[in-house]
Amino acid sequence: MSLRLDELAKTIDQSLLDPAATLSEVDRACEDARSHHVASVCVLPFCVPRAVELLRGCDVKVCTMVSYPFGADLTKGKIAAAESCIQAGADELGVVMNTAALRSGEFRYVRDELGALVRAVRVRSVNTGRGVVLLKVVLECSALDDKLKRLACRIVEESGADFVETSTGFGGLRGRAEDVELLRDTLPESIGVKANGGIETAADAEEMIAAGAGRIGTAHAARILSDFAHARRP
Repeated sequence: MSLRLDELAKTIDQSLLDPAATLSEVDRACEDARSHHVASVCVLPFCVPRAVELLRGCDVKVCTMVSYPFGADLTKGKIAAAESCIQAGADELGVVMNTAALRSGEFRYVRDELGALVRAVRVRSVNTGRGVVLLKVVLECSALDDKLKRLACRIVEESGADFVETSTGFGGLRGRAEDVELLRDTLPESIGVKANGGIETAADAEEMIAAGAGRIGTAHAARILSDFAHARRP
C-alpha cells in the first residue's frame, strides 16, 4: 500500500476514553495529537472544553462520545448530550447505536432515534455557527450477525449520518478487518467507515485501511506513526 506518513496521521482519531483518565492525561493526549497532526482527539464529554482550549487554532479536531459505551440511554438523553457537546465545542460526535434495541427487533425505534439525533445535531450546529459537525454511528459488530450489520448500515444511510464505526472498543472488544470490509461494501461512498478496538501497531492500522477504513480509533497514535515512519526509512 502506498501511504504517506501525513496521510496515515489524518486517518487517526487519538482516543482517550478511560473513565479514570485525568485532565493531565487529556493535556498530554492533546499535545501528542498536535505534534503528530492526527485527525482528532476523542475524549469523554466532561473533557471537551479542555480539549477545545488546548487544540484551538490547530488542524486537530475535538471528538467526543454520546451514550458511550452501551448506547442504551433514552433518546431524549442522547439528544441533550449531543447538543451539549456541540455547545461545548466538539467538532465530531460518536453516537453509540442501541445494540439491545437492534438485537430485539426494535428496528423502527433505532431508526427513529438515529434520525432524531441527526436532525438535532444539524440544527444545533447551524444555530451555534459551528458549521458541519460530523456524526459517527458506533456499532458493536461483535454482538451482531452480518444481517443485522447490513440492516444497521441501511438505517445509518437513511438517517444522513457521516460515518459508521465497527466497535466501541470498550472492555477490550477488537475491531475486525472483515467487519470493515462488510460495512464498506454495504455503505455508499458518501458514508465513511471507522475501525475501532485493538489497533495498536502500524500493521494493524494498515490492515484496517486496506479493508476500507477511512478513520482509525486508537490510543496508540504516537507508536503507530513512529513504527510506520521507521519501517519506511531507507
